[in-house]
Amino acid sequence: MKTRPRLPGILYGAYLLAGLSLIWSSYAITDLMHSGKFGLSVALAGDIGWITVLWAEYQGVTIGGKKWAAPLVGWIIAIAVGALLVMHGHEAHSAAQAIAGPFVVLTGKAVWAFALASLRNPAALTPEQETEINAVIRDSEFTARLHLAQLDQLDRTADAAIARIEAEARITLARDDVDFRIGLERMDKRAEIERRTPLALTPAPRSAGFDEVAQQAIEVVGEHDREQIANTPITPANTASTVRDQIANSAVISPNPDREQPNIAETVREQIAITTDNAEAVRAVMAIIPTANKESVAAAVRRARRTMSGGYA
Repeated sequence: MKTRPRLPGILYGAYLLAGLSLIWSSYAITDLMHSGKFGLSVALAGDIGWITVLWAEYQGVTIGGKKWAAPLVGWIIAIAVGALLVMHGHEAHSAAQAIAGPFVVLTGKAVWAFALASLRNPAALTPEQETEINAVIRDSEFTARLHLAQLDQLDRTADAAIARIEAEARITLARDDVDFRIGLERMDKRAEIERRTPLALTPAPRSAGFDEVAQQAIEVVGEHDREQIANTPITPANTASTVRDQIANSAVISPNPDREQPNIAETVREQIAITTDNAEAVRAVMAIIPTANKESVAAAVRRARRTMSGGYA
């Protein structure tokens, strides 16, 4: 069991003198000021200040690195209180009070100086060593706090970089989203355009007999036309009429690819041979070939009638 160290005997005398000094200075200063409780507060302030400075001396408190600052302030307070006590004895016209009053305070201060010296550890560090240790502590504290500040700076820089990367990623994601929506809209628009585009109608292939029928129609009208061209002056009207008749005849004699139909040229020649009226021949041909063009059949009948009669009907 650890025992408390025994206090030196001088410390008890210092306590007693401090109490006597507090009582006497409080009375004398209060009586000197003639202000009742206000005077007592001034006396207590002086005594409390003196005791506080004694504690600072014991703890080795320094001011500006100077350890003698606390003892100096303690002696200044003690001398000031002693001066007030001298003034109190002079006002009371008592030389004994003027001498005994400050004697108590100054004696108590001197005893406390020895008491504090006895309380100090002989193995305690000197003020210079304490100062050096404190400097090392300050440096280590500075280094530690500087390191923490640098780490905090790195964390803040990293947070800023991460925030910038996240912002750029959000921008890229937004662009990709817009591109995707535009791509879908383009696909929908392309499909809509294809739906609204008319179907391309490819021409039906001509049947194998189309060229043969066309050649027969040309032969029907060819002989008479050559004779007419040889005996008749060529005019633009005759030429245009001949071309139109040939085109009409070609349209009439075009075969139906789906089924076999009677030859129009042969049917016309047969009906011309057995009838004398062109209208009657046209009706007979239309009855045999109902899908034929009536105007084309009439033109073919007229041409065939002219050919048979050897002139113009």
